[in-house]
Amino acid sequence: MFTGIVEEVGTIERIERSAKAIHLTVSTKICGRDLKIGDSLSVNGCCLTAVKISSRAGKKLVRVDLLEESWRRTNLQFVKIGSAVNLERALRADGRLGGHFVTGHVDGLGKILRWEKIGQDYFLEIGAPAELMRYVIFKGSIAIDGISLTVAEVKKKSFAIWIIPHTHEVTALRERNVGDAVNLEGDMLGKYVERFTSFASAKQTSAPKSRRVAR
Repeated sequence: MFTGIVEEVGTIERIERSAKAIHLTVSTKICGRDLKIGDSLSVNGCCLTAVKISSRAGKKLVRVDLLEESWRRTNLQFVKIGSAVNLERALRADGRLGGHFVTGHVDGLGKILRWEKIGQDYFLEIGAPAELMRYVIFKGSIAIDGISLTVAEVKKKSFAIWIIPHTHEVTALRERNVGDAVNLEGDMLGKYVERFTSFASAKQTSAPKSRRVAR
């Protein structure tokens, strides 16, 4: 479980493929300090497991493995050596929940339609497929590349976010351009509500109608 509050921007150092997985090595300063093999690490909002940790020039090199499913579903398929990625360690039980509950299970990809500075802030519009848009609500939470953000506007096939200068400065969003793919994860609470209501609706539809018995 994560919060969507990015701790630092890491750098992709190595990309390798094997018969079993895709291996990414990420350099980190903050997140690697107390990270152990087997720990979870959010990379662009994708929950991955640290399988190897080494040190180099004051930095930690963390290797994570991706299955083909994770590779295809996330924008990690587009990273190159030197690419910036958002990093966050798993939420501690005694930690502050500064963003919202983020599982690190990416729902799918969105596409940046508009990305520009307006005044001191930044306006970001993202196009998303219908199966993801149903979780997007005005002033609701959404994770974009692992960043907990608040929806400012909802259209039929896209939604908009306002980004403050601090978020632009300390996340990999500063390297994004129009046309780039971003990882999207809808609010977990909305998914549970959808699931519960669908079961309730199905149960109500299938319930036998009561009949009066003549006496």
